[in-house]
Amino acid sequence: MMNISDDKTATIIIGGGLTGLSAGCLLSSAGHPVKVFESDAEVGGLSKTIDRDGFRFDLGGHRFFSKDERVNRFVQDLLGDELIPVHRSSKIFMRNRFFDYPLKPLNALFGLGLMTTLRAVADYGAEKAKGLLRQPSQVSLEDWVVSNFGRTMFDIYFKEYSEKVWGIDCSRISADWVAQRIRGLSLSSAIRNAFFSFSGRDLPTLADHFLYPETGIGRIAERLREEIEKKSTVSTGTAVEQINHNGREVESVAVANHLWSGIVQGKEFISSMPLPRLVQLLNPLPPDDILEAASRLSFRDLVVVTIMVDRPRVTDQTWIYIPEKKIPFGRIHEPTNWSRKMAPEGKSLLVTEFFSFKGDRTWNETDERLVETTVDHLQRLGFITRKDVLDSAVIRAPKAYPLFEVGYEETCSRISGYLSRFRNLHIAGRVGMFRYYNMDHAIHSGLSTADSILARGSAGDTAREDERALALAGNAR
Repeated sequence: MMNISDDKTATIIIGGGLTGLSAGCLLSSAGHPVKVFESDAEVGGLSKTIDRDGFRFDLGGHRFFSKDERVNRFVQDLLGDELIPVHRSSKIFMRNRFFDYPLKPLNALFGLGLMTTLRAVADYGAEKAKGLLRQPSQVSLEDWVVSNFGRTMFDIYFKEYSEKVWGIDCSRISADWVAQRIRGLSLSSAIRNAFFSFSGRDLPTLADHFLYPETGIGRIAERLREEIEKKSTVSTGTAVEQINHNGREVESVAVANHLWSGIVQGKEFISSMPLPRLVQLLNPLPPDDILEAASRLSFRDLVVVTIMVDRPRVTDQTWIYIPEKKIPFGRIHEPTNWSRKMAPEGKSLLVTEFFSFKGDRTWNETDERLVETTVDHLQRLGFITRKDVLDSAVIRAPKAYPLFEVGYEETCSRISGYLSRFRNLHIAGRVGMFRYYNMDHAIHSGLSTADSILARGSAGDTAREDERALALAGNAR
């Protein structure tokens, strides 16, 4: 192994997703050299766009929507006229019919029947009455949803889909996650939204418009890379295999690709790689209890099956959610409803998401069988016929979503407490911090991390040292 970098002034960024690239863009534009290392062949992480002979699709479909004005300006300045407005129209498909999402009471009434609707409203009222007598315990997703929607709504709208997405029982999914994901949403807020034309301005989950790059969400990552490479470097297909430290600071990283390997030194280090992997790559290794804590954090993986069709349009929806487990995929979107530039003229495509664990039956299934299964179900659902199919593509995305099991918060806090001793190591991003981040949160995380490095460079190390001392003291207690 040779030393390939003697530059100790650069910021080393591990991971070329939106977080790492946003941090790198801000730092490089401020005159700070950065070196970004991404193990995948392309930047973007889960927010990339695949192009197959003019058919373009994202890994699941990602909207850009933010209440953070700085993030909005950052993305709009980056893409300019490439961003187009898209109206959100989503449905839930179950019991052989469509239901509005977010919930609209009249639609639910006629869709589920009068007795079921009355039972749902009664259950909701009973839960609210219980809440007046005592604060309900909300440890799991099941606890939170029942408290906010009632048991009937949980059983019908939440249980099956949540377990399909996450692969575990709802009683094992942390309430902390669902409270963040649909913060402020309840049956009463959904009813207000339906009857009083509330646009969801205060509830991101209900937002009815978003922005989208007309050639796919991957353009954000591509543009960030272009800006960084004006002054610094982005290396794709290059994995960080070891993170060397002296107990107080990270000194260098060992990197490798199919052509070379070497040691890269730096001044500051930003990690947006999966948190458990970061812990495992530290050299020397952390104590056994930290390694054990990292081993308890896991991820949900994603298999995307895309079907290209000889039709100008199949649906008129942004997303279609499929809760029932008898249908193997959990969500469908049609990219041409977001932008007509996502397919050749007169053609379209349907993107289906199979939620999976790496190594399970879905993950290990052949591409041919996955495509056959997808086409079969799309035809049964009435979306397409086999003669419509032109082509297909299968993409496997490992570690797509952190799995928020009950107790994960304490595990993450323990790991973060240990990592806080490294004064030049910055943990950021969705999988890096093991948090449920939408795209705007990921970008904000990168910008905030860059801010802290820039502030440290201009104000010295004193404030940062004080902050870490307080963090260590808190963990000691």
